[in-house]
Parts: sequence; structure tokens; C-alpha cells
Amino acid sequence: MAASGAPHPAIEVQGIGKQFRRYKERPTSLKARMTKFRVRAEEFWALKDVEFDVSEGSTTGLIGPNGSGKSTLLRIIAGILRPTEGRVVTRGRIAALLELGAGFHPELTGRENVYLNASILGLTRAETDQKFDSIVDFAELEDFIDTQVKFYSSGMFVRLGFAVAVHVDPQILLIDEVLAVGDEAFQRKCLAKIQSFQAEGRTIVFVTHAADLVRQICDQAVMLQKGVILSAGDPDEVVRDFRLSMLKEDLAYATEQGSKELEVVGIALIREDGSSGEKAVSGETLTLQVDLQAKRPIEDPVISFALHDENNKFVFGTNTDWKGLHFSPFEGKKRLRFHLRSLPFTSGKFWVTLGVHSRDASTVYHVVEQRAAFTVEAAAENPGQVFIPIEVDVEDL
Repeated sequence: MAASGAPHPAIEVQGIGKQFRRYKERPTSLKARMTKFRVRAEEFWALKDVEFDVSEGSTTGLIGPNGSGKSTLLRIIAGILRPTEGRVVTRGRIAALLELGAGFHPELTGRENVYLNASILGLTRAETDQKFDSIVDFAELEDFIDTQVKFYSSGMFVRLGFAVAVHVDPQILLIDEVLAVGDEAFQRKCLAKIQSFQAEGRTIVFVTHAADLVRQICDQAVMLQKGVILSAGDPDEVVRDFRLSMLKEDLAYATEQGSKELEVVGIALIREDGSSGEKAVSGETLTLQVDLQAKRPIEDPVISFALHDENNKFVFGTNTDWKGLHFSPFEGKKRLRFHLRSLPFTSGKFWVTLGVHSRDASTVYHVVEQRAAFTVEAAAENPGQVFIPIEVDVEDL
């Protein structure tokens, strides 16, 4: 809440709760309805005690696993859904990019749908007249604007919907996964438009699974899990909490820090020339160096690592058992090196998680979650999505 004498936030989310009724089974025939078929239903809270402010001119990212309540919350802020408890106070004209083109009629042309959708979003006909050329130019649909939208591709449909929505001239912009649709060029165009809104001092709240995007462009982040706020504040800290939460689902043993009878005491990423591996080039070898120390002899432990990308998706993992390395027993202090030959990535940031556990995984000795990361840049000769080592030879025939 705003302090006395301080400017009011653009958005105040005050103790929001949203309850839905979930049906276990429904009558499937008229006879079942007429014979007083018992409908089994249960109440559940999609959101509970959600509270935070969004400062005017700031950007807030809502993150969390599927089913955490992010989209429900955004619809409540937009006024599409009414909360069961609490209230939302907004100050300024809102544009909600929730379901692009939701107001389009398939039998109408693109031109007709621009005017229809703009009126739904609050523009007068005169205002739409003024913005029409800019909308069509942004959508890059000059040659198709008088074609019925039922003949549009999904990409054309999304471009037109986005173009209309961002020309409403909002003070507050609400976005639900819009930056994940369309082709790569259009995604860049969307992001550039969002950044121009930021430069103009508009207030933005968006839902995304792209956690690294939150770190790049947000002033604050809010993480929801099962309808409650699990973490809120600095984007770097909230994204870290999100990654750790998701990791515990990906790695069976990543549910605790461990007994530390065998502990990871040092981690380093090293490039081929011996320099720090925080930045690497596709195709080169990157070494993950791990220092471990045992407080007592540990019989045949397994040391593993996992890589996750910017969207927290698991991309690779291995361990000493799979690579045929065994300890009988592990004593004292040792330095272990995983040599990642010919990095196959051409771009992106990757996070490293290390785990040390018994062979049957019943005992966790230590887990170090995403303390190290590296960014890969494409080599000049590799413009594609992956690096494939290629050798070329020729012979006379």
C-alpha cells in the first residue's frame, strides 16, 4: 500500500482470493438430470491472500508453474474476473493483451475487425481512423487487410490482434504470454514495442514462463505457486527461487541441501585456454571443475550435474556412475572434472546444478542448485540452432 503522502501505485492488489467450483462428474443425459442426478463438486482456491503493489511506470513479471494462478490474477486485474475476496485498485487506462484477436469475427475482413476490436478496447471511430495506417503497418498486413480473417494464418491473426491492442494508448498494459507467440521476428518486434512503452513510463504487468526475460526487463517479480505468493521483490532473487522450485520437480533428489558428509566445496567453469567459462563459444570444450571433500569415508557415491536453459527446461544431465567412475571409498578431498566436448549450443544461457548422493539415491549428501552459469555465443561459421562437428574431404575420381 502507498504510504501517507506518497503517490498512489498504478495497481494495488489487496488480499485477493478467487474460489472456483470444480465438478467431479456431470449428468450426461436428460434422464440423469430429471432423476436428480447428484453432481459432485468441490470448492478450491485458485488464489489466496495475494497482495502487492505495482508502482506507476514500473514493469512487473508474474511467474510460476502451470496452474499457479498467474493468468487468473491477470484477468482479475483487468476486470474480466471478479475476486471472491479482496479488491484491485487501478489508476489509468488499461489495455489487456490476454487472448489476441478474441474479439475478431472470422467472416469480417481485417479492416472491419480492426474497427470492431478497437471499439471493444475503448477507441472511438475517429481515434481508430487516426491510428489505422499505423496498426496495419505494424501488423505488416497491407496486402491482406481487406481479406476475411478466416483466411489468415495463425501468425497473421496474432500480428493484427497485437497491433490493435498496443495502439489503444494505455497507461497500464497487461500481457499474458503474448511474447511467446508468433515467429521470432515478430517476437522481437513485440519486445521492442514493450520496451518503448517502458521508456514512455507506462505501467506493465506480464505473465511469462521465460524467467530470464523477467530478469532482463522487470523492476520487480512475483512468483505464484498453488495460488499463493511464494516469492516477491527483486527479479534476480525471485527468478532464482522459481528455478530452484522447478528443479525439485526435475531432480528426484533435489529436495534438500543434504547431510554434507560429502560436500561440494568449489565449482569452476573453465574454457580451453584456461580462462573463465562464464562465456563460451559453440563447438569448444568447456570443463566443469568440482572440488569435493568427505568428512568420513563414503562408499561409492555418485556425483551428477544437470543443465537447465533460460526457460528452466532440463536440457542435459549425466553422472559419474553412467561414465564408469567409481569410488571405493571416497576419502579426503578430490577434484573432479566433467569435460563437455564440442558444446552443441549456438546461443543461450545455461545453469548448472550439482548433486552428490548414494548409489541407490536414498541418501543425499549435498545439492548445489544453479550456483554456476555460462552463456554460449555462436561461432562465425555456425548460424543454425545447434553445433555439429563437420569434417570435409575430397578425392579425385
